[in-house]
Amino acid sequence: MTQPKYNHKAIEAKWQKFWIDQKSFKAIEDDRPKYYALSMLPYPSGAGLHVGHVTGYTGVDIMARYMRTKGFNVLHPMGWDSFGLPAEQYAIRTGTHPAVTTEKNINTYRRQLQTLGLSYDWDREFATSDPKFYKWTQWIFTKLYEQGLAYEAEMLVNYCPALGTVLANEEVENGKSVEGGYPVERRPLRQWILKITAYAERLLNDLDNLDWPEYLKQIQRNWIGKSVGASITFGEIEVYTTRPDTLSGATFIVLSPEHPLVEKIVTQEQRQEIEAYQKQTAAKSDLERAELSKDKTGVFTGAYVKNPFTSQSIPIWIADYVLMGYGTGAVMAVPAHDERDAEFAKKYNLPVVKVYEDETSYNADQAQKEMLEWLSKNRCGKPEVRYKLRDWLFSRQRYWGEPIPILHLADGTKRALKLDELPLTPPELTDYKPAGDGNSPLAKVLDWVNVDGAKREVNTMPQWAGSCWYYLRYCDPHNNAAAWDLKKEKYWMPVDLYVGGVEHAVLHLLYARFWHKVLFDLGLVSTCEPFKRLRNQGLLTAMAYKLDEGGYVPPDEVEKQNDQYIHKPSGKTLTASVEKMSKSKLNGVTPDEIISEYGADTLRLYEMFMGPFDKEKLWDPEALSGCQRFLNRFWDLVTSDMLTDEESDAALKLGHRLIHGASHDIENMFFNTTISKMMEFVNGISKLNAYPKSVLAMAVQVLQPFAPHLAEESWERLGQSTPLTTTPFPKVDPKYLTEDVITYILQVNGKVRGRYDLPKGQTQEQLLEHVKSQPAAERYLTGDIIKVIYVPNKLLNLVVK
Repeated sequence: MTQPKYNHKAIEAKWQKFWIDQKSFKAIEDDRPKYYALSMLPYPSGAGLHVGHVTGYTGVDIMARYMRTKGFNVLHPMGWDSFGLPAEQYAIRTGTHPAVTTEKNINTYRRQLQTLGLSYDWDREFATSDPKFYKWTQWIFTKLYEQGLAYEAEMLVNYCPALGTVLANEEVENGKSVEGGYPVERRPLRQWILKITAYAERLLNDLDNLDWPEYLKQIQRNWIGKSVGASITFGEIEVYTTRPDTLSGATFIVLSPEHPLVEKIVTQEQRQEIEAYQKQTAAKSDLERAELSKDKTGVFTGAYVKNPFTSQSIPIWIADYVLMGYGTGAVMAVPAHDERDAEFAKKYNLPVVKVYEDETSYNADQAQKEMLEWLSKNRCGKPEVRYKLRDWLFSRQRYWGEPIPILHLADGTKRALKLDELPLTPPELTDYKPAGDGNSPLAKVLDWVNVDGAKREVNTMPQWAGSCWYYLRYCDPHNNAAAWDLKKEKYWMPVDLYVGGVEHAVLHLLYARFWHKVLFDLGLVSTCEPFKRLRNQGLLTAMAYKLDEGGYVPPDEVEKQNDQYIHKPSGKTLTASVEKMSKSKLNGVTPDEIISEYGADTLRLYEMFMGPFDKEKLWDPEALSGCQRFLNRFWDLVTSDMLTDEESDAALKLGHRLIHGASHDIENMFFNTTISKMMEFVNGISKLNAYPKSVLAMAVQVLQPFAPHLAEESWERLGQSTPLTTTPFPKVDPKYLTEDVITYILQVNGKVRGRYDLPKGQTQEQLLEHVKSQPAAERYLTGDIIKVIYVPNKLLNLVVK
């Protein structure tokens, strides 16, 4: 009988259609325990998915599929973070409305995700740029405003004239925008700001209760940056320091170039140099200025101030490494005990005064206590707790974002829009370029801006806004009367597993935690944290090939000659390096081409088998065929003419050991070792004279989360009638986990002299008799056995004289 060949294209299409038609993964609240599995909301770019994205989505899908078989009611949704600058820039270049571009990109992403066999409840899909969704983003903003957590202020910001918008520090690199590489300048602009600092202590403390990787929690702790110290006044200048005990060693003051006192204290002789330095600083981002390794620069203001402890006059400088947005924008410099201050003092020949000689014998805690008492007594300082965390700059001068729901009234006051006035949608435009005066494109549409004697806010929200709360909307996505139903939120929340890239460690995760805590305080959500367990998928890297003169070339234009990589069209030598997959480096691999050639199951299996889920992995297309061979071997087993309805102990042992090991590994997200155990099972059962269908069905249930299409087809072939996706995961029978034969070790005078595979439970006498009968052991037993040490089922240790 000829075995049917596994046709991945036909079988994957069959089961993908079945799952969608049957709504196999639709989640409905019921009496079962719930499990909420979520991947971070993807931005649908024009490039579509590459195989690096597949890692995280597959990992979450494995957990969702597995938990369904463990009796959980699983919510596993997908949607789109669809506002963003790339679509707006494309609109500026081509005149195409961002909504058109975004919808096209979403359709591509949806198609790609569906071909991967991911078990999403597609009925809960939404896009953050849909007015039905962002109506509630705007509503949450009004709640923040009502609580005094959204306010307006003039801020010094990173402004990109070419993009016409404010950029976050993370969106600026080397003085240029990450998007497009345009020059960025520092400019004061009226901005909306969210008071995240009001929640700094809770954001810090509640990290301890989360099942997140420790390194990720530490990143957030560092970003929040709690410090305990003192506020000290030097005349009109207030400084904050964590080392008030070193006040006597403060020999100069350094102000931020933007500090408001600079204009007041600078002498006429120093004014020109000060203003030139301020202009130079304005072109740098905060990240560049705070870089520890950069050369320290500064300018003397010509002014002096008294050290309150020593009463000595000390000079006041400005330097770009002091940021106005951190602390007070002023630093008391103690060059004897601070490396950065020491570098600055050495460069500008400023005095250095030691507070103590030997740090090991210096009692810093006692000295700090005494100094704090002195500062309070002399009314020139006080104890203070500060945070590195800054309030969140929330305005963007863009079209493609949520309009901020605020009306500026004629009398100078403002009000938030009411629920029945939402959603506030942007006007239709044909010219998406910014206004050019620091305002968004919305400011150009006066009919939209002016309403009933008031003016609408023309700034829009940043891309982060929708992703701050989208996980809540999945609980109740079609509710037109509320953002979510409180009972449904209480049933599904918190998210039980949240997976995404480590690059979101601070911004998205911190912002979402902040919004969630505000909603918790308002009684709108039932948990104080949104994401109970969080894991990062490891970065997927690939070889990238670069020309010496700059620019990358695609891998299919590269040929290896001896130890060099050659660009085939030009003959030029290339520099090869391992890089993160990206469109710009031309080393991204689309899942489409892999699925076409190998199948979605092979791709899913390979990405999980490459290494531990959370570790960096190198894409190797040659290794795909190994996973494909394993799946073909599995298919050969379930379509073999050696199938039997009779069970054997040997087969049952293989099956139950697989179930036992796989349960542990999947629950701990050790996906690569689960696959290894499946391969061991296939090797083991292939040696038997017959393949019990019931045991193969157990293996199919382990395979299902990883390679669901082949598993479904195999399940059907084996004559199983219950739905595979919800059939309970097999229970382990402990009797099949025991070993009948074990390895006994023989030691003679402390050295290993033999290993013997014998039935379990050998007595000391039986084992000694067996050893004496072995020719290989005879030469070690020529003397008298004066002592016998026996460890049951493990070891026989003989002392021979």
